[in-house]
Amino acid sequence: MGKKMDQEARQRRKVIAAGVTGNVLEWYDFAVYGFFAPIIGRLFFPSDDPTVSLIASFGAFAAGFLMRPIGGIIFGFIGDKIGRKRALVLSVLLMAIPSGMIGILPDHATIGVSAAVLMVLMRMLQGMAVGGEYTSSIVYLAEHAPSKRRGFFTSWTLVGAIGGILLGSGVGALLSNLLSAEAVSDWGWRIAFLSGIAVGVVGLLIRRHLPEMPKTESNDSANPVIDAFRTEWRAVTQVIGINIFNAVGFYLMFVYAVTWLIKEVKVPRSDALDINSLSLAVLLVLVPVFGALSDKVGRKALLLFGSGGAVLLGYPLIVLMHHVDFMMIMVGQIGFAILLAAYLSAIPATLTEMFPSRVRVSALSVGYNIGLAIFGGTTPLVATWIIERSHDDLSIAWYLIFAAAISFLFIVRLPETAHKPLPQ
Repeated sequence: MGKKMDQEARQRRKVIAAGVTGNVLEWYDFAVYGFFAPIIGRLFFPSDDPTVSLIASFGAFAAGFLMRPIGGIIFGFIGDKIGRKRALVLSVLLMAIPSGMIGILPDHATIGVSAAVLMVLMRMLQGMAVGGEYTSSIVYLAEHAPSKRRGFFTSWTLVGAIGGILLGSGVGALLSNLLSAEAVSDWGWRIAFLSGIAVGVVGLLIRRHLPEMPKTESNDSANPVIDAFRTEWRAVTQVIGINIFNAVGFYLMFVYAVTWLIKEVKVPRSDALDINSLSLAVLLVLVPVFGALSDKVGRKALLLFGSGGAVLLGYPLIVLMHHVDFMMIMVGQIGFAILLAAYLSAIPATLTEMFPSRVRVSALSVGYNIGLAIFGGTTPLVATWIIERSHDDLSIAWYLIFAAAISFLFIVRLPETAHKPLPQ
């Protein structure tokens, strides 16, 4: 009996490791782009107005997100018809290649407008990869998890995603501390993208040896994506609504915040990246804790706490971050880390518990990625535009509060699914 339990424990650790490693690569590459957006804007989208360059750079960031629904459709079909494992392996490959290409792309001064076109193309390919990766790994972990620990198991997809972003932030902070600002702008930023290739190789090696999926009923649907739209459109709409705060909150506070602190608050780049890295570390630690808590108290309680807390505390926390003092900024961002940890940790299990297995990857991928494409990828762009139009550095708080309020209303009507078996 003891030997069998040890084997099961090792198998579960292998499943979690496989889910985490791919997410590290996917989100590392997406993160470093956000952190180096001002530099990329100057090199690939030059303009006499630095704000125009920054908006163009974040426009390329948004283009990657707009490809996520397409990636969700492609990998959703693969995951439901061919197998979850195949989708996970292919998504890692699709992310690693564009990452290396971005690290060696010639800039606008070398090849003109072609540099901008190539950068957008690479971002679009990365967006397709992320569209299939994250949701496929959520389903994979949920279907391998013990029924009473599904929240904890699926929260590790977020650990991988946050770990990748933390790694990207850490690499950015390291480069900013070791190199001069001129060196980072000239060539140092490329190191961050080239380093992603090594992460991709590790992820690919691990995922090639994934355990196979537990056997479920055969999927006779000719096209799971069409079937998902036809039979699960109400639940897909709920997924989009739930993820509005997820998208805006996370990308505002942990991707755009670095640029905001540097450009609007006038914090040194190294300090901004240090603060972001420390806050992400707090988020990383709290996510599996809240994920386990969701198995005890339910998903809905944590979702309401996170979104409702953001409605009430969003503006005060932004005010704290708009300060020259390192510790004041840190307190504000850690406040957001706590609220978002509660909210984000409950989402993966909640989403998998909404759909039957025959269309689970397709329906979850389409709903999740539409929400992230519309509200996540555009968040840095919208935030930059809001500040430019309002001339108020604190105006981004109202966008955050609006997003949290909309998601709160969707969650109020959501049934609790924590202690029920996955629908078949």
